[in-house]
Amino acid sequence: MSPARPLPSTEPRGPMTDAPAPPRRHPLGNLARGALIGVVETIPGVSGGTVALVTGIYDELIESGAALTSAAKHLVTGPDRRAGALGHLRQVSWRLIVPLMIGMALAVFTVAGPISHLVEHNPQTMRALFLGLVAGSVMVPVALSGGSWRLPEIGLFLLGVIGAFFATSLPAAGLEPTAWVIAPAAAIAVCALVLPGLSGSFILLTLGLYQPTLTAVDERDLGYLAWFALWALVGLVVIVRIMRVLLVRHHRGTMVVLAGLMIGALRTLWPWQDSAGGLQAPEANWPLMMAVAVGGVVLVQLLVLIERRTLDRERAATTLEG
Repeated sequence: MSPARPLPSTEPRGPMTDAPAPPRRHPLGNLARGALIGVVETIPGVSGGTVALVTGIYDELIESGAALTSAAKHLVTGPDRRAGALGHLRQVSWRLIVPLMIGMALAVFTVAGPISHLVEHNPQTMRALFLGLVAGSVMVPVALSGGSWRLPEIGLFLLGVIGAFFATSLPAAGLEPTAWVIAPAAAIAVCALVLPGLSGSFILLTLGLYQPTLTAVDERDLGYLAWFALWALVGLVVIVRIMRVLLVRHHRGTMVVLAGLMIGALRTLWPWQDSAGGLQAPEANWPLMMAVAVGGVVLVQLLVLIERRTLDRERAATTLEG
């Protein structure tokens, strides 16, 4: 996969090398990317941010998200509210965002029930598959970090590994889904849309809100979903702006940390666990589970290859149109 270009910044800072505009991706392809993100967001241990990285839309997605939040802020605080907000909205890649959101919504509202059923009734096989999918994705941020790592990068990588391993080792809290429990949980869980390796579903599982949230989706509990969506939006605004600053100013280090987060988060996808999430030794079915995991790795690499070739075609088409 081609190295990611640094994100453009509207804030005062040092000079920056100009980079070509992102390719004009086909809306149907973006719809499929959104559906894939929506599917994995229902799976404990797998992050939608990982899919965004693998499918090559991560930087563009963060940049568009930051432009949307800037437009909302300008509309509220001014000056020149209307013109300022429209200026930021023109920076949004609507060709990416609109079909992506539609695909995510369609996937969440159609696969939440079946995915929950598969995870509940085939936990080892599903965890082995997701283990392979995430492990196969780690090389994406490694490649995007560019070049060999020096001692500071190795330290950042280990920090990400340790942080994710610790976070995924926390015991389930089993909280009641009250309004003021749902609010911070939604704000934190939505960070998984932006942070590869951090699973929003796993955060909800740890807090005891995974099943209630999937049930609300299945039963179309609009009150629960509207409150959850409101606080998820708050969390998304905050994390998008933080990640944009990091990607603009510290792209290499950020990608190194993300690779560490993905490795550390593999702990939650170890196939053999007890009912409390404690790790256990492999069982007699380990050859089958490892075969499933390898299949997940191969699947991701095929996806990366397809994405690379699609990206090359789209860039060539953009060049010809120019």
